[in-house]
Amino acid sequence: MRTSVIVQNLKCGGCANTITNKLSEIKNISDVNVDVEASKVSFHYIEEADALHVKEKLKHIGYPSVEQENTMRSKTKSFISCATGKFK
Repeated sequence: MRTSVIVQNLKCGGCANTITNKLSEIKNISDVNVDVEASKVSFHYIEEADALHVKEKLKHIGYPSVEQENTMRSKTKSFISCATGKFK
């Protein structure tokens, strides 16, 4: 099935690269697409637990979904993830 998550702190192609790379590593997740302008991450998943794992992974790398708290720690992590994504 396909779903989308609206995330916070998504600013540029570096962020998109990091998100795509990190989510592509998750078992049962495929066809990851990041729309920077809409702050939306779309992907295919097999089981509901897989989609929940994606939301947790996004939060862990600094891109919490809109219904999650956007802490200073998340903002800092997204800054680092963005910079890392620009060099890959």
